Amino acid sequence: MVASEIRLTDPRALRGYAHPLRMALVGLLRVQGPMTATQAAEQLGESVPSCSFHLRQLAKYGLAERVEGADARERPWRATARVTSWDSGSDDPAVQAATDQLNTTILDHYLRRAQAYLARRSAEPARWRDVTGFGDSLVYVTPDELATLRRRIDELLAEFDDRATDPAARPADARGIGFIQLVLPYSSPTHQPGPTHHAQDRPDR
Repeated sequence: MVASEIRLTDPRALRGYAHPLRMALVGLLRVQGPMTATQAAEQLGESVPSCSFHLRQLAKYGLAERVEGADARERPWRATARVTSWDSGSDDPAVQAATDQLNTTILDHYLRRAQAYLARRSAEPARWRDVTGFGDSLVYVTPDELATLRRRIDELLAEFDDRATDPAARPADARGIGFIQLVLPYSSPTHQPGPTHHAQDRPDR
């Protein structure tokens, strides 16, 4: 049974996950379900040996595992959990360095996804262009208030969790949408930022 979350605490596991192809493989297994290294290679445009190697590395860190297939020739892989988390607030220097490396890889992944969206944006239907895009908001909050705000956002998104695992629960015109959270403080507590700029893609801003 696939767990809801796997939490990485070992610096070696954190560094091991900080690889673009490994993240792509985990994401593919989570979205499309179990598949062989050959099938994953076809989907991602990578070589089969490369996907096989990185799937074995993911298994080493508990992020993927073998499952029974239709025959004994090649057993497929599946993700062990729907979500990967880690402690970005650790005081351990080794963990800090590993999470910084992982977060840098993830940020680069987010940037590539945003660039890919912009490249195809003109081909998107107008009703989707109207509700997707980028934006930012400036709020003044305490750490406790920020934690509460993030929890409330998570609770709103959790209302759609059943659709991630049950295609029958998705409306006919539903599609996968990535909500990317960048919760970033300004450079110092005394810094007074200028006006906040919102993306032109959002008609309500």
